[in-house]
Amino acid sequence: MNLRNPRLTRLAARCLVVLFRLLFRTLRVRFHEADPETNPYRGRGPAVVYSVWHDVMIYSIFAGRHARTTALVGKHDDGSLLAECLARLGIDLVRGSSSRQGMEALREMIRVPAERNIVLTPDGPRGPEHRTKPGMTLLAARTGRPIVASGFAAKRSWKMAAGWTRFEIPLPFTKVYFLTGTPLAVPKDATREQLEECETLVQQEMDRLTKEARQLALAG
Repeated sequence: MNLRNPRLTRLAARCLVVLFRLLFRTLRVRFHEADPETNPYRGRGPAVVYSVWHDVMIYSIFAGRHARTTALVGKHDDGSLLAECLARLGIDLVRGSSSRQGMEALREMIRVPAERNIVLTPDGPRGPEHRTKPGMTLLAARTGRPIVASGFAAKRSWKMAAGWTRFEIPLPFTKVYFLTGTPLAVPKDATREQLEECETLVQQEMDRLTKEARQLALAG
C-alpha cells in the first residue's frame, strides 16, 4: 500500500492495527519453543535477535503483546505504514534496510539498549523470498545477542501478492503455530568465514522451523 500523505498513513495504520488485533483474538496460537526464555511476549530472559521471514511478519507482530522489541523497518513508503503500525503497538523502530543506508542502520541497531530484543526480516526488503542476507550475523556478533530463528504457519490462511513476495494472513478462528529455535551465539570477534557459516546455520534453521510449522498446521 503506497501512501504518501502522513495523515492517511496514520489513519490506515490505526485501522489495520484494530483489524488485526480483532482477528488475532479469534485465533488459537500454539507456541513451540526450544527455549521458553526466548518468547518475545514474556519480557524475561536475555535479549536476542529474532529472525522472521518477511511474508509471515504479521504473525510475529500480532501473536502477543511485545514487551521490549525493536524492529528494523525500511524507509520506503510501505515501510512508513508498517512503522506507524509498529509504533502503535509499542515497538521501537530503527529505519533503514539491508540495501540502502545499511551501515547507518547497523550502527543504530548496535546502539539499541542491551535489554531489548531486535527483530529482523533477513529476506527483506526485496528478496529473494526465504533467503538470508549478510548483516544479521554481524549485528549478533557486535551486540552479543544470540540469533533466534522462527517458523510460522496457520491451518487456514490467505496469501496476498505484494511485489516479490506474498504476505500470509491467517483466516479467522484458525490455529496458528509459532516455533522458535535454539539461540545461536555468534563470536564477537568472528571472521568473515565464521559469519558466513553462522548465516548458513540460520538459513537451515529457518527452513527447518518453517517446514515443521507447516506440518503441524496441516496435521492440526
